[in-house]
Amino acid sequence: MLSRLRLLTLVLGVIAVLLTPLTASAFTPKPPPLATPWTNQVSVTNPLPEYPRPQLTRTEWQSLNGVWQFAPTSDLNNPPTGTLPEEVLVPYPIESALSGIQRHENRMYYKRTFTVPAGWSGRHVQLNFGAVMWQSKVWVNGTLLGTHEGGYDAFSYDITSALRAGSNDIVVGVWAPVDTEDIPLGKQRVNRGGIWYTPSSGIWQTVWLEPTQPTWITRLDTIPNVAAGGLDLTVQGSSPGQAVHAQVVSGGQVVASGVSGTSFRVAVPNAHLWSPDDPFLYDLRVTMGNDSVGGYFGMRSVGKAMLGGFLRPTLNGKFVYALGTLDQGYWPDGLYTAPTDDALRFDLEQQKALGFNMVRKHIKVESARWFYWADKLGLMVWQDMPSLVAGRNASATGEARYESELRRMVDNHQQITSITQWIPFNEGWGEFQAGRIADLVKSLDPSRLVNHNSGSNCCDSDPDPGNGDVIDDHLYVGPGVARAPSTTRVLQLGEYGGLGLHVPGHEWPSGNSFAYEMLPTPDALTTRYVQITSQLPDLITGSGLSGSVYTEPTDVEDEINGFYTYDRQVQKMDFARVRAVNQQVLAAANGTTLPLGKLVSFRVTTPTYTNRYLRHLDGVANTEVVDAGSNQTLKQDATFWVRPGLSNSSCYSFESRNFPGQYLRQRDLRIYKEANPNAADATFCTHPGLSGGGTSLESAARPGYYLRHRNSEVWLDTDTGGSYRDDATWNLVPAWWRSGADLAVGQSRTFRVTTPGYADRVLRHREGLARTDVIDANSSLTDRQDASFVIRAGLAESSCYSLESVNFPGQYLRHSNYRLQKASNDGTDTFRKDATFCAQQPRVGGTGNVSLQSINYPTYYVRHASELVYIATVGGANAWDGGGSYDADTTWTNQPALGG
Repeated sequence: MLSRLRLLTLVLGVIAVLLTPLTASAFTPKPPPLATPWTNQVSVTNPLPEYPRPQLTRTEWQSLNGVWQFAPTSDLNNPPTGTLPEEVLVPYPIESALSGIQRHENRMYYKRTFTVPAGWSGRHVQLNFGAVMWQSKVWVNGTLLGTHEGGYDAFSYDITSALRAGSNDIVVGVWAPVDTEDIPLGKQRVNRGGIWYTPSSGIWQTVWLEPTQPTWITRLDTIPNVAAGGLDLTVQGSSPGQAVHAQVVSGGQVVASGVSGTSFRVAVPNAHLWSPDDPFLYDLRVTMGNDSVGGYFGMRSVGKAMLGGFLRPTLNGKFVYALGTLDQGYWPDGLYTAPTDDALRFDLEQQKALGFNMVRKHIKVESARWFYWADKLGLMVWQDMPSLVAGRNASATGEARYESELRRMVDNHQQITSITQWIPFNEGWGEFQAGRIADLVKSLDPSRLVNHNSGSNCCDSDPDPGNGDVIDDHLYVGPGVARAPSTTRVLQLGEYGGLGLHVPGHEWPSGNSFAYEMLPTPDALTTRYVQITSQLPDLITGSGLSGSVYTEPTDVEDEINGFYTYDRQVQKMDFARVRAVNQQVLAAANGTTLPLGKLVSFRVTTPTYTNRYLRHLDGVANTEVVDAGSNQTLKQDATFWVRPGLSNSSCYSFESRNFPGQYLRQRDLRIYKEANPNAADATFCTHPGLSGGGTSLESAARPGYYLRHRNSEVWLDTDTGGSYRDDATWNLVPAWWRSGADLAVGQSRTFRVTTPGYADRVLRHREGLARTDVIDANSSLTDRQDASFVIRAGLAESSCYSLESVNFPGQYLRHSNYRLQKASNDGTDTFRKDATFCAQQPRVGGTGNVSLQSINYPTYYVRHASELVYIATVGGANAWDGGGSYDADTTWTNQPALGG
């Protein structure tokens, strides 16, 4: 079926070329600030020759893309009759280099001539615009056809009555106020810079003609209804109430009939479902009288359900973690308009190849062909509504414009398979009546999730109205979340990341490039991406996170946060490593991959029992309520190391945190904690949770038997019905006891450097700052006390530790701007976290050795560098990060205090 669509595209392109008048012009685009691999492939006689609307195809059409006449103006009420002084390449925005104008104009005229093919005689002729930014007036042969407002939606005119024999004139007047007016515009700004970009004014999507019958089909709304075993189809037509027929083609034909303007169901029995892993599409052919159009659709369902103890979004009834990017859809040569269809496809192909399964289309609505590629390649789409201007309250007129365009965006994309979520607002930019707007979108399209405001935890956001289907936080660099899912709303991280790298010669020439965190080399950038992305599984299993959006696939103007440079010429990371960690995240969300070498706890997922955890007591496994107030023994008994399977390294074994060398194992189907168990008895293989979320663990010794709880006891069991599938599904969450090594609370200790050549130095504070100095028993009392710390239960987490100064009681080591220092406890949550460190098994072995991990920067450890002490990470952006001595520099010998 897909090959037939491709063939149809090629045939339609050939027809368009044959029907498009060639312009005898010496026109050439202007040089762009950065050239993409497709810049020089742009044809000035037939740019973007593909049929622009894959969901409503006709075999005859005529592209009007190409060189048009152009002139700025101050008056859009008197269309010009003579030749205009400049030339512009349609459909590229006038600010783009490809347009040949490369400047902004508030008001402008476009003009060209065309001839209707003789073969269209006796039929109506439609003039179609993919999109024009922002208000347009269209005249054919001096006849005003209408005025359209809205920069992101397609519109058409029946121009039959305005045509004449031979050559015809078309004039398009455009008003593009950008941010001087309250209009939906996304990131466009007259004065670009930072996160605001060059405007994309005028005609920016394909313009074309096509013949129709006097009564013709105008739109196909395809709503898959998997539960009912069919496609709910609404055929919109120029005249409602007409008889229509639909054919679904896939290895055979299914035919159904209905009436235009009303929904009817086409049976699709035993449907082949669409998903990112299997983006299967059906062909669709619809006729109404003598009019016939082609299209396609995917069968899939979107919803939400309580799975594995958390409310999750579902695709085809299953939780599919949405791992995506913040795709802004800008090009250095064409701005809003990709130079070619190959370029448009490239961005999505690369994101899919990197292991992503979702793309958040950020405050822009793309062309129909972009959505076609998302459908075909298998990328879920979270679709933003382009925002009003940020930082000011919109006028009543602006709000009305926004709401009108929002309605059209939702209505016009009912047929897009890949869209799974609507996002009306972003970070509160131009936000108004968010609760009502979310309800409005849900009423327009109940088949998809609605996220009232992505990043409602920040920026210009109004108070969360509490409705919609999604709680959405933004956190840079992150990842992290500030809230939890509820019983009605799933949790997602709408933006995080923003890691940057300079690539000279491939940056926007403003000289003001930035990122949320800069890295020095591609290797460091990749390592940092792997680090932060590796934290997602803990958020998925422990916090109920259901989706995340990394900023971003390519650099955009001043922003240099991409996997690619803005010109798509340079890969800024090791793509194999990126794909590997992305696949690990998806596998962890699917319940099939567990974090080797990490501490975890097993949370029950059975409804009403989700406060219980697997723990061992006197050698026997059972479940018990564990919470923040539980004692140390209970928390440690409920904590296990994830190890490679003792009998099969592709499976897993679980070692007790507080009884090293003892593992969970089955004996006569009951689960115990024992030393030296039979390897197969202590090995468990992971499967997606039997209840639809979390992880289920099958015994390697007894295939078909799964770890389950029953009346607080833990057994191996086969499916006995009832609550079995819930009971045999676990969430392996961040451990209740977060330290993998022990420090003696209440004792005074000194931490000695282990790095060869520097082992005579110890951690100390001096003048408020932490550093290392040579201190021994002969040093002054002040120096020895400065190097001595009382071990306290962690101020932010009792399973970790805080280090209180011996000679300045009430003052603790904490990090601030990465530097370790001594400061008084100010009682804030930030201080408590900055002063809490989890003791972990040493990065370099040795008696008494330990590494100290920051609790709020989990990949960072206390590290000495050139006498100073920081929290540092492998491959980070700072001078003290990484390096060959990192493991030794982050390992300390825990010894009796030198100073009391």
